[in-house]
Formats: sequence, C-alpha cells, structure tokens
Amino acid sequence: MNVREALEGPQAGAEAADAATDPILIAVPNVSAGQDLGLVGALADAARRPGVRVLDVHSDPDHDRSVISLAGRPQALASGLLALADASVDLIDLRRQRGVHPRLGALDVVPIVRRDAADDGPARSVAGEVAMGLGERGIPVFLYADVAADPERSRPHHLRDGGLDGMAARLDAGEEAPEFGPHRVHPTAGATLVGVRGPLVAWNVPLADGGLTEARVIAARVRERGGGLVGVRALGLPLVAQGSAQVSMNLEQPLIAGPAQAMAAVRAEAERIGATLGPSELVGLVPKDAIRGATLADLGLERLEPRQLVEAHVPRRT
Repeated sequence: MNVREALEGPQAGAEAADAATDPILIAVPNVSAGQDLGLVGALADAARRPGVRVLDVHSDPDHDRSVISLAGRPQALASGLLALADASVDLIDLRRQRGVHPRLGALDVVPIVRRDAADDGPARSVAGEVAMGLGERGIPVFLYADVAADPERSRPHHLRDGGLDGMAARLDAGEEAPEFGPHRVHPTAGATLVGVRGPLVAWNVPLADGGLTEARVIAARVRERGGGLVGVRALGLPLVAQGSAQVSMNLEQPLIAGPAQAMAAVRAEAERIGATLGPSELVGLVPKDAIRGATLADLGLERLEPRQLVEAHVPRRT
C-alpha cells in the first residue's frame, strides 16, 4: 500500500459529504510541553478554531508533555491541528525539553481516532491534510498505525528509538525517510508522527513507595510482550519532582484489557514485590465501554470527570 492509498482509504474519489453531515472526529495530539501551564494554555487556545472543541487538556511536568483532546468535523479539525502545529513551532524549543517521556517533536504525535468503521475515510483525510501541511511547514512527517505502509510503524516506539538524535542520524544516513517534509529534523521542532488508530487509553500508576527499579519490574510483567495483558504497552518512568516512579501504560485493546484489568495486574505485581501504589491517572479520554461496571476503587482513581468519557460508537448529528 502506498502513501496515497493509505491516507485516502476505500473512499478515494468519492465526493466529500456535506459539512453538516460529516462525522465528529476526535484527535489527541501530544505536545512536548507540560511544565509551563501558561504555554500549554496558549497551545490549547491555538487549536480552538471555529468548529473545534477542546475536550480535555492533561499535562505532566515530569514528562514535560501534554495531551490535548480535540473534537470537530474533518475540515475544522484539520485546521485546528495545523494551528496547533504553528503554535508548537513558535512556542516550543526541543533543545530545552528535558521530559522523561520519549519524543521526536514539539508537536510529537497526532493520532486521529477511528471510533467506528464510518470514521475511517474521514480520519484518513484529516491525517493526510495535516501531514501535508506539516511537511509544507518544514517538519518531517512519519505516518504510523493504520496509515503506515511499513508494518514496523504500527506503533510510535520504533520511530522514537534513540530519540530525536537517533532519528536525525538515521535521516542523515538514509536509513529513514519521512512521507512528507524535508529529510532532516527541524532545528527546534524536530519531527512529527501522524496516524489513524482505534481508541487507546493512556493510564499511569505512580508508586507511593519504591522507585524506578520496581516500576520497571511491574511494567515488564504486565505488558503484552512480557506475557501480560493483550494490547498493554508499559514503561517504568521516573517522577523526578516527586522522587518516585510510575508505571506508564497504553492500553491498545481497551475493550478487551481495559483499565480495571490493567489495574488488577499492576496491583498483583506490586504486591508480589512489596510496592505500594498511589492514585491512578487517566491521561485524556476513555471509552465508556472500557470501564463499564468498574468502580473508582477498581480503577484506583480519586475521580473521573464526565468530559473524559467517550462513546466507542458515537451517534452522528444531523
């Protein structure tokens, strides 16, 4: 599958739907800023274009990263994402970024969420417009997940190997090539990953006692690759400001192995090694069906805001 086929999908050549009947799409761009909340607010404001709603903003100072959850019809959403890209280039300098989360860019990753089959064509259209717009702005763009031609790009971790310096070296050596933009990293904004994927839940569990070693042990046992839960990707990361660590997870199959199941696995491993957990942290949004029947105690959450819940199959407005 070539780049054009990946982005256009099966609806290529079809007339665009009237804007009033286009689906409401969700995007969850991650920006490399989480310590200066004034800066994060300015980034979120930049994305608030006509027709774009900011559903949630989640910032983490240790990661120095924020997840901005947006919703809008395809054309408006693409416009909001490109406005966010412009603000990210203007306000973020990766040379001063020291967060513990792996990253490649100021606007690091732009996932367009496909909540049902009907979202696929419009989501690919938004991804294509955003990817091309970023390339025109001098930022190399790598496609991942459902729009990636290379199966090794099903997840961002392959592209983030070695961080921005690693990517710069691979580009210089001709070992990697972006689908859009220059074959060199932007001096302050790096590179951006753009993709289309299904719902994913980002979930962090800090350790009330224990450190990075314990967090990494727990992460290694609960992740799918270590024999844990299906679709669970997990890392042990330091929380420098708190003097502790956390298990940071992406739940890629949240309707199969969701937050309650992940928490049960994390609790079991923590108990096995004698570590105590702190309150869980939901990053961004979660499908309602992924937590149906679970209590706050099951999830380890102190609270859950209604705005953080999203339908897996959202009714279309007419």
